[in-house]
Order: sequence, then C-alpha cells, then structure tokens
Amino acid sequence: MAQPPSKRPPSKGPASGKTPARAAKPPRLRWDSKPARKPRPDAAPSKGTLDRKDGEERIAKLLARAGIASRREIERMIADGRITLHGEKVETPATLLKSLNGVAVDGKPVKQPEPTKLFLFHKPANCLTAERDFSGRKTIYDILPAGLPRLMPIGRLDLNTEGLLLLTNDGEFKRQMELPSTGVERTYRARAFGDISQAELEELIHGIEIEGVRYGKIDANLERRTGRNGWLEMTLTEGKNREVRRVLEHFGLEVSRLIRTRYGPFLLADLPVGAVLEVRRVDLINFRNTLK
Repeated sequence: MAQPPSKRPPSKGPASGKTPARAAKPPRLRWDSKPARKPRPDAAPSKGTLDRKDGEERIAKLLARAGIASRREIERMIADGRITLHGEKVETPATLLKSLNGVAVDGKPVKQPEPTKLFLFHKPANCLTAERDFSGRKTIYDILPAGLPRLMPIGRLDLNTEGLLLLTNDGEFKRQMELPSTGVERTYRARAFGDISQAELEELIHGIEIEGVRYGKIDANLERRTGRNGWLEMTLTEGKNREVRRVLEHFGLEVSRLIRTRYGPFLLADLPVGAVLEVRRVDLINFRNTLK
C-alpha cells in the first residue's frame, strides 16, 4: 500500500505563508523570465482598430483587467451585443479607450479596475474548475468562502486533480500567467501504479510527443515506491490539458491521485483543503516584476 502524502509537500520555492493573516515572503524565482515577444514589423493592424493614442487600450483588455471575464469571453460578449459604450453597442474588441467610463455590460455600468489581487486556493478532488456545470456537479464557486471579489482561476485543475489553484480578479494577469512563453513552473505530485524507472523519467527533460501532441520539457523524479505503487514529482511550464496524466498513462501507469503543489513561487504547503489565502500585495508586485 502506498503511503499517503505528507501534509507539507517538498518545496522548490519560498513558502507563501502559514496562516491567512500572513502571506509569503517576497518570492525568489528559480528561472529566467523571457523577453516579451516583439510584433512583426509587417503585421497589419487588427480589423476595427483605431489609431492608438497615449493611454488608450483595447476595450477587451480593459474589461479583462477589471475582472469582467477573460479576453476570449469578452469577445463573445461583444459579438452577442452585451457590451455598450454610452448606450451604443460595441462592435469590436479592438475598440480603443482610455478608461471604462460609459461602458456597460448587460446594461450595468462597469466599475474602474481594482488593484490586482491574487489568492491561493486548495482545491479538493471531485470539484470542477468552472463557474457552473449544467449537469449539477460541484464547482470551485460552490466551495469558495463568501465575501471574496469576483475571481477567475489561473489555469485549470481537472475534476479529480486537487491542490493549488491560483485565483485573481485581473484577466490580463490571468492570461499572462497561463501563457507557455511566460515560463512559469507548475509542480505536481502523482501517485501511480505500474513500473517506471528514474532513467525513463529523466528522458522527459527533452519533451515527448504523444498521439501527435508535443509536450515540452518535464523535470520528473521518482520520490518513493512501495511495491508497484509509487509517488512521482513532475515540474513543467506548459500546462496543457491533462498533461501529467497523459504523459504517465503513456508509460502504462495508472494515476490514482494527482496534486498540484506549486505554481511559480507560490506553494500549497499546509493550506487546508477548501481554504483561501490572499497573497500580500508587496509579494505580488515583486513577482509580477519578474514577468516583465
């Protein structure tokens, strides 16, 4: 029988805090941030984009930053005619504005963006990372404590995956954290049944292709084994859909438990299941500065 995981998983970064009253010390990252991608000089302007002036940004970006929804969802809302500017329907997400004055969603004026906030949430298993589920399954919003601002998950954990889920009120920050090009590491611990060697796991550092899908480098280690049951730790930066499970299943392993223990410098540590912890503003600012 495999031993249950310890309450405090092995850490690779600074802890984010032990109690809701205090969050992490200023995080120190263990990777180099990548420079922002420069636009092609021959790239044509997006359809419907006006000449940009100082301080102007796309309405989709402003609304995402205000926590209304992700950029993609905002584009759908605009296409559905749900967003107006001074009473007129917005025709394109490329509309340029200096502020959200006069902007309304479903007839309700949009407030100016609040400062970016980041929360750590210990997601339990058997819970969807979704706002609602039409089949009636439990979602994270059924569990989150009352009194929180409108929050969006950074990345997703599937139904049966548990552990650290980051939540934010800033759609632009969410998008930045999810982009593979940003290079933010995520660490998982998996309990799996089957046979695999450390040498086989080390080959994942070069990446792997499974059924036509290419997965980037994965730093994988076999922590311990009892019979044919073992605990593995895997660190990656892409976070493709069900990536860890698909890679381990490719090796013939049966995953019985999967826990995310780290996202960037933020750790699950001993945060209780279902609990939420806000990251101190100074720690969030320090972290965001490394992403630029």
